[in-house]
Amino acid sequence: MSYMPLYYDKLNRLDNSFFPNTQKRRNNLSFGYWQRSLFQRACSTLVFDLPETWQGSVKDFFYYCLFRFGFVVVFKEPAYGLTFQPCTLKGYNLYYQPTDALVANPALKKDLILKLGQDAELIKLTPDYMGIWDIIDFYADKLSNLDGGITMSIENSKFAWLLGAKSRPAAEGLKKMLDKVSRGEAAVIFDSKLIQDDPVSKDTPFQVWDRKLKDNYILTDQLKDMETILYNFDAEVGIPTIDNGQKKERMVVSEAEARTIDSTARSIIWYDTLQSSLKKVNSHFETDIKVELRYNKEEEDINTNYDVDEV
Repeated sequence: MSYMPLYYDKLNRLDNSFFPNTQKRRNNLSFGYWQRSLFQRACSTLVFDLPETWQGSVKDFFYYCLFRFGFVVVFKEPAYGLTFQPCTLKGYNLYYQPTDALVANPALKKDLILKLGQDAELIKLTPDYMGIWDIIDFYADKLSNLDGGITMSIENSKFAWLLGAKSRPAAEGLKKMLDKVSRGEAAVIFDSKLIQDDPVSKDTPFQVWDRKLKDNYILTDQLKDMETILYNFDAEVGIPTIDNGQKKERMVVSEAEARTIDSTARSIIWYDTLQSSLKKVNSHFETDIKVELRYNKEEEDINTNYDVDEV
């Protein structure tokens, strides 16, 4: 069953107790980018054969409601025929399953209270009526946080020297030298008085701090970590993939099979739940709505093409 809605004051207390106030992981463009990207990746796992009137932008809305809210209600409405809508669930039967669906839409003349099994049926993605937005938010948060570190690493890799001038003429001289170097001049001529044998001498016009970029270069590790997070997300939603950190030739047959099971566990649950609910919808409204796992066949092909050691 869906979670209890929380008001702003409660959400604020929960958020501040989980994240320090100085961290703004979700109120930024990077989080929005990854949230949208992961949502579209997740949508690729299921292929629906929907009625003709549910194609185009209506189909896009169907995917959004299903993955965002976890279910939609299907019913017949005089002005629109067979349709679906996001809804709020109400009531309990003997097995604590909802008995009614409440639909509110400005395009409808009035709000609807539909009796499930009589007036309407649910198309449900997950057994707990929750959708998968928690999975999307979980990984988008990590990718967004890592994205900021990658951007900082790229910026930090652009310079290797910090120069401290002791006078304005020395500072201007350094600026001109760096300008010429950045323009790509093959030779830069400067006053030899700027160089002294003793780097800490009082007569030295500037000091140099040499950053060892190679010792502090972590960009490659961060990019690898991003690939690992995306790999884990794909495994969660049922996209077949191979972790770049695990070479195929090092995998035995049992490891390859375990990875396949790991990457299909949740998608199989979603598929079974959808099949059960679509059976009711098709029987009630005499439709033929179908769903398939997009990567089911591809996974079989990948398994047969693994270069693994026989054990």
